[in-house]
Amino acid sequence: MEKRSGIRAVKGGEAMKIFVEMAKCENHGQCAISAPNNFELDSDGNLRYQESFGEEDLHDIEDAIDSCPLQAISLDRDPTYA
Repeated sequence: MEKRSGIRAVKGGEAMKIFVEMAKCENHGQCAISAPNNFELDSDGNLRYQESFGEEDLHDIEDAIDSCPLQAISLDRDPTYA
């Protein structure tokens, strides 16, 4: 997965980042299918993801949020965005 730094999407006027509640996540991989630029399963089947993303990926990330069977993914305000 390509590491992206300094890229934050803005939704509703606020910078956002991806948050996955790993205690809920069971690595079903639906997010990796919906948004492969942002989510992937590693060789052990564990989820890896990038918190930061560009606006061009926002629709796919929203699909990933909707497709998660455990609703473990959310977009959170990014307080570090300047």
